[in-house]
Amino acid sequence: MSSDAFSHKEFVSEPIIPVGGSFDTAAMATGEPGLPARFRWREADYEVARVLDRWKTTGACRHASGEQYVRRHWYRVEATDGTLMEIYFDRQPRTGRSKQRWWLAAIVVQTTA
Repeated sequence: MSSDAFSHKEFVSEPIIPVGGSFDTAAMATGEPGLPARFRWREADYEVARVLDRWKTTGACRHASGEQYVRRHWYRVEATDGTLMEIYFDRQPRTGRSKQRWWLAAIVVQTTA
């Protein structure tokens, strides 16, 4: 039996509620969203222990100018309880959808074989 670890993502796509006063103000000063250090999801509180990765996704201008705009800022984080999560900030929430900007996209589940 192998002790190699592997992971898979459990799709969530649910809003999270940032705790006020816990935003990364240094990032906000550069025009980036301030990743909240603490947030609430499904009646539980989480605290970000570390950011493992960050990236951006872009999309075409909605007015046919041909320009590309940043649509989402993504973060792969580890919470203080060890939970690995992928969360994102939605720069332009769609009409008809919640105006919520912070979302939990997936939980990364690590298992051993």
